[in-house]
Amino acid sequence: MNNFIGPIISIFCIGACYLIGSFPSGYIAGKRFAGIDLRKVGSGSTGATNVLRHVGKGPALIVFIIDVGKGALAVLLARSLALGEELQVAAGLASLVGHIWPIWLNWKGGKAVATGLGMLLGLSWPVGLASLGIFLTTFALSRIVSLSSISAAVCLPLLILMSFKGSAVNPTFFLVGFFAMVLILWRHRSNIQRLIKGTEPKVGQSE
Repeated sequence: MNNFIGPIISIFCIGACYLIGSFPSGYIAGKRFAGIDLRKVGSGSTGATNVLRHVGKGPALIVFIIDVGKGALAVLLARSLALGEELQVAAGLASLVGHIWPIWLNWKGGKAVATGLGMLLGLSWPVGLASLGIFLTTFALSRIVSLSSISAAVCLPLLILMSFKGSAVNPTFFLVGFFAMVLILWRHRSNIQRLIKGTEPKVGQSE
């Protein structure tokens, strides 16, 4: 019986975490506070940065906190169900996928940075805080959100390796870091092109 229940719980958890990740916080903020569809303005993302540019600071902060919470909640849900590390990672990734490709918004969501941070905080808070530190440092120097996000993503696999401090590296954790890096870079491909051209706007500048 337990051999049957275990996979059912795992499948339920992964599905629930996808739905948690797909909660359209940015879209709701755009509609509620500005009467706009964020998918049709600015970068087209429903993430906190697009909310900041087109809705305001308060709603952007709320969306950021919710999106971070989605990633962390997914990992904590899997942990509360006594699922192993691999399934905790899968739960975090499911929330990430849900945030990027939400079923409620015709598969068009955010760029995974805040939800990815939440996932990292749930899996390993030191790595999550280190990633946040890199983001904030880069942002303080550049005032460019996309560059800050890209910098944190590129450093993520190295941060994960450093977190093991000479002990055996958990390959699942490293692979999820590498996958998250690739996913975030791919979602920021248009930003990377603008950064190369020198046309990526800073916070406070119009797109």
